[in-house]
Formats: sequence, structure tokens, C-alpha cells
Amino acid sequence: MGIIDKLNKDFESRVRLGIMSVLMVNEWVDFTEMKTLLNITDGNLASHASALEKSEYIAVKKEFVGKKPKTSYQVTPRGRAAFKEHLSYLEKLMKS
Repeated sequence: MGIIDKLNKDFESRVRLGIMSVLMVNEWVDFTEMKTLLNITDGNLASHASALEKSEYIAVKKEFVGKKPKTSYQVTPRGRAAFKEHLSYLEKLMKS
């Protein structure tokens, strides 16, 4: 098995790479901020965040602030470990 086979398929999408990168350096990031940072649509963010949540790589918090819904994201310990491993394999691939 080569290094490229060890890359995590859950992080192949540029949007998922972006979500994880933002969450690795921030405690919680709300939906609007994430959408703005990545310059993506509501639906695109929602579908990729849902996939990462299903894999237990991110936690999603939904609450109301006043009468407005607010969705925020946080990387989970499992997600942090998986993303660090993915980055490690990318680095190894670049050095080979």
C-alpha cells in the first residue's frame, strides 16, 4: 500500500479540507462565518458539514440567539486526530 492510499477519502473535497482547516485553529465557528471564509453556498456547506458530522469529525451545535437560529461547528478529538494523520501523509507524499 502506497502513501497515497493512506490519504483519508473524507478529506478529498476542497470544501471539507477548508472546513477542517478552519476548525483546527478555532474553538467554534458559526455557519455564516464558515460560509464567508470558504466562499461557498449554504447548501454546499450544509452537505459537507453533515458528512463530516456523520463521520464524527465535527460536532454541530444548533441553538437560538434571540429568535434567530444559529449553527456552529467544532472539530472533535476524533476529527483532529484523523485530520492530523491525513496532513502527515500529505507531507510524506510531497517528500517522496
